Amino acid sequence: MTTTRRLAMALVAGSLLAGGAVVSARADHHAHEDTALKAAVAAPSRAAENVARDGARHPYESLHFWGLKPKQTVIEVVPGGGYWTEILAPYAKATGGTYVAGVTDLANPKVSDGARKGRADFEAKYADAAKYGSIKYVGFGAVSGPLGEPGSADLVLTARNIHNFMMQGSLDKSMSDFFAVLKPGGVLAVEEHRADPRPELPGVTDGYVSVATVVAAAEKAGFKLDAQSEINANPKDTKDHPFGVWTLPPSKRTAPGGKPADPAFDRTKYDAIGESDRMTLRFVKPAS
Repeated sequence: MTTTRRLAMALVAGSLLAGGAVVSARADHHAHEDTALKAAVAAPSRAAENVARDGARHPYESLHFWGLKPKQTVIEVVPGGGYWTEILAPYAKATGGTYVAGVTDLANPKVSDGARKGRADFEAKYADAAKYGSIKYVGFGAVSGPLGEPGSADLVLTARNIHNFMMQGSLDKSMSDFFAVLKPGGVLAVEEHRADPRPELPGVTDGYVSVATVVAAAEKAGFKLDAQSEINANPKDTKDHPFGVWTLPPSKRTAPGGKPADPAFDRTKYDAIGESDRMTLRFVKPAS
């Protein structure tokens, strides 16, 4: 049986057990067109390095699948370098919505100076209201307070962060925060490196998480799995790389974490794989 076939079977079996439908990218993409979202994705203001990743990250299809709509309040948790910010903030501005970035929790005295500077740099990067509108910020972390008023958000997005929450021991707390801030019927959007069909490693030391782990954590918080998509699947990802998922683009690690880069490391086959195989999940907060 091919790797692709095993992956497909594992996904379908998992969805049946969890009660979530498997949605094809093509069928969901053509359900209706969002011209404002297409304009945000195509905006010339986006960084060239982010646009270059669109073939792997499928921004229009992913956001469309998650149910992004005009006038929504969207909270992105741990936005990193701003791949989604460059799309979501202008979209919110154009459609009468609100974009909130869940960033470093400055109220936590244990937060490093580097993390504080990272937040300041992020805010400065997206300070141009003419491009990005008025972005709101909220502290998020292992000991942070609420992401907002209870039941105030339409959509919470967390992309490639679940493994970090697990490593920090804050997955349950994070899921509870997401559930609390969402309106009844609100959506939790998850993109994460997928371990399936092989087992998840103890401590998720390679960055790959099983679908079952994410579903169990979300359901524990009160969510229901609504659907999952293969938009961000990559059957070329063998998930057995020397430096975990970080061996692949965009990290392109050539040595263990914390060690100097190895210029002799041959990246050819890892660059050919491209970005990781990822689960794309849509959870819903029940209406009652």
